[in-house]
Amino acid sequence: MAAPDAQDEKESSALLKVFRPSSGSHLSVSARILLRVLAGVLALALVLTLIGVFIVRRSFPTTDGEISLPGLDAPVTVHRDESGVPTIEAETAHDLFLAQGFVHAQDRFWEMDFRRHVTSGRLSELFGESQLGTDTFIRTLGWRKVAEEEVKRLDETSLGYYQAYADGVNAYLADKSPTEVSLEYGVLGLQAGSVEIEKWTPADSVAWLKAMAWDLRSNLEDEIDRALLTSELDEQQVADLFPEYPYATRPTILGGIAGASAPQTRSGRGDEEKGDEEAAGEEAQAGGTVTDVPSQADSLVDLKSTVASLPQLLGMSSDDIGSNSWVISGEHTSTGSPLLANDPHLSPTMPSVWYQVGLRCKKVTEECPFDVTGFSFSGLPGIVIGHNQSIAWGLTNLGADVTDLVVERIRDGKVVHDDGDEPVRTRKETVKVANEDPREITIRSTRNGPLVSRLEGSYREVLDASTGADTEDPKSGPADEHYGIALDWTALRPGTTASAIFAINKSTNWKEFRHAASMFDVPSQNLIYADVAGNIGYQAPGTIPRRGEADGTLPRRGWRSDEDWQGWIDFDELPSLYNPERGWIVTANNPVAAPGEAVQLSNDFDYGDRARRITKRIKDAVGEGRKLTPKDMSAIQGDDLNPFAAKLVPAALKIDGGDDPDIARAQEMLSEWDGHDAASSAGAAYFNVLTKTLLDQVIAPKLPEGVEPTGGSRWYLVLSDLLEDPDSSWWTGEDVDGRDEALRRAMSTAWATTEDLLGPEPVTWRWGILHRLTIRNASLGESGITPIEKLFNRGPYEVSGGSGVVHATGWDASAGYETNWVPSMRQTVDLSDFDASNWINLTGASGHAFHTHYDDQTDDWASNVNRPWPYSRQAVAAAAEETLTLEP
Repeated sequence: MAAPDAQDEKESSALLKVFRPSSGSHLSVSARILLRVLAGVLALALVLTLIGVFIVRRSFPTTDGEISLPGLDAPVTVHRDESGVPTIEAETAHDLFLAQGFVHAQDRFWEMDFRRHVTSGRLSELFGESQLGTDTFIRTLGWRKVAEEEVKRLDETSLGYYQAYADGVNAYLADKSPTEVSLEYGVLGLQAGSVEIEKWTPADSVAWLKAMAWDLRSNLEDEIDRALLTSELDEQQVADLFPEYPYATRPTILGGIAGASAPQTRSGRGDEEKGDEEAAGEEAQAGGTVTDVPSQADSLVDLKSTVASLPQLLGMSSDDIGSNSWVISGEHTSTGSPLLANDPHLSPTMPSVWYQVGLRCKKVTEECPFDVTGFSFSGLPGIVIGHNQSIAWGLTNLGADVTDLVVERIRDGKVVHDDGDEPVRTRKETVKVANEDPREITIRSTRNGPLVSRLEGSYREVLDASTGADTEDPKSGPADEHYGIALDWTALRPGTTASAIFAINKSTNWKEFRHAASMFDVPSQNLIYADVAGNIGYQAPGTIPRRGEADGTLPRRGWRSDEDWQGWIDFDELPSLYNPERGWIVTANNPVAAPGEAVQLSNDFDYGDRARRITKRIKDAVGEGRKLTPKDMSAIQGDDLNPFAAKLVPAALKIDGGDDPDIARAQEMLSEWDGHDAASSAGAAYFNVLTKTLLDQVIAPKLPEGVEPTGGSRWYLVLSDLLEDPDSSWWTGEDVDGRDEALRRAMSTAWATTEDLLGPEPVTWRWGILHRLTIRNASLGESGITPIEKLFNRGPYEVSGGSGVVHATGWDASAGYETNWVPSMRQTVDLSDFDASNWINLTGASGHAFHTHYDDQTDDWASNVNRPWPYSRQAVAAAAEETLTLEP
């Protein structure tokens, strides 16, 4: 073997550190086993030599020069810029997607393979028995089976693209050992033995859409929480914790500004826009309680825990998870053309969930219609968010209610229905387990979906139906009668999103874009749009149920057909907006419209703090006659004003602290704080500790097990409403009577807590120290083995922002202050000159640890600095630092 060069020696030095266990670390059983394997099989020096010098670098791909790629019809060029971002140019669509598969596999195949194992319920093959529960749950949902059915239904052209993509992946894998593909295989092999890499298939790509839909599934956790709350709290208390959206003070997407109805558009759609001072339309029609009150909540708590334990490929469940997007027409921009901005908020993963890439046909024709660039998912052909030569688009989660828990009454092996009982459907599957015998599992389902309440035998009967006039008391029924919980979810039906991506990528005008959107059925997203002709638009797509008697806020009764979904909302009924007179459209997971203005999509949306702040900044600029620039878009994306500060700070400053010096110091700090969650701010540190303390002391003690106040927009509104009601029973607790006393106690506790966390000198306090971001590898980043985690994780980074903030670096107030979800990327598209657009990714193009482009964008991302986004042939060529030619 050749002598190591300077880079090899540097990597060896780095690996010497990561393979040395930290003192006092607490390791799991599996972690101790792995360390024994490392110690017993390989001497540390051998590990360093083989892994540090050889394995790390051997998986780095060739990105310059020439490579033979079987299956191509003609040569393909791949230009990579200083960030390692590729632009692929080919003569045919077949070659374009074959090359995209090859390039994705070069940079990200381990990520692709890990996702494949997740979406197929096959993690146990890689990681052993510990993942059997996860595999069982995902197989119960049946993601892979739905994906295989969707592939069968693909049109010939789309199927050809997916197959070409798969052929490109497999061409890269040909004749490579696992460690030549990625370092993770080498590390995994030390524990699980040799790993065999299978060929990629179109179903592997389409299955990823199921994971995407799952992580953006809207209100499933809210539905569980309401059911748990209803078991112990009265109706008013539940309403306090799930307040109505404040339409009078916060914007909707169609209305655009607080208190506004749907605006008049140039196409004649909607009503005339109202001013800010006008109240919203009619109040939301509260849905009735359509399921019986649960008397035993254990199964729902178990189900919520199981859902939370699944791999977080896109995002963790949270009231605060979401995204921002907005588009501004040319009348309000410095260029005279639209500007479009987007920053989806997802869980931070290493590498980033997004992969930046350009896909260009050498000549755009009907046979090769693509000249598109933007953010893709590794493992999936095409571009998910970005622009082509004519249009730009962005996505945020619509929040439509497309998941229901269904309580099924099961008697003598049959599911009870008012229109005739049916047998429980069962199937058996075999799960392979690393280093162990395979396990056989039984999966049960009903016509409403898979039964998720008895996985691994840990779920118990949960509902007492004795209060239902149409049901018998289950206690008086036969011994083999029980209840189960089924999951009805639109993504468990074959759909057409796999084709919609290509249709969006080649759209050149609003009509074509809306047609493409009509195929984007799962997950339901807010789509914003702009084109080079100066038009802007919004479309809500998706397979969204028409509801029966059940409103989706609580589990519905499966034995009543009048509570079933009654079909689907037609695409032409879904909200749409084209060229509104105000000249902008903002989406931030807030309601699309006020009640009565559009078809009802859900009862659960983000509570509008981000939407209100973005709208205010745009409206202020317009009101001042100032034209907005791409720089302004980035400034808005980085806005870190805490929306709760305007409510809590004045209330805290009015508190009589008596002779408590901590309260006096706290009030002095808050009086000088500007309300921004800057990483360097001491005031932000104390304020956020105070917010968490209020939730912990005022709200949490009164909640049932399994429900926790996590912070963010909804909980800010809950506390804001309570601050207006000083005599609310929520303020009363042990030795505490009333709002002022509760605030006084919280302020004193929060000061002591901040001192414990950050030290006794407030001058040294920084919000960023508490609110650090560690970007973890989705597969091995939380193994519990410090050396392995140091190999693949990066950070911590101090970041600004917070929950409910436009710069949405969210944190879970029930757990701590660590950053748990982030703007996973940022883009600003300038329709006047695409080469003037900018973007940034959370990490980098490469999924190979220690590669130059593994985390080279993160510092800029953390500083809210976007990078140039070359698009034209001239700009791509000028920016190219490496050029790879793929030869047939």
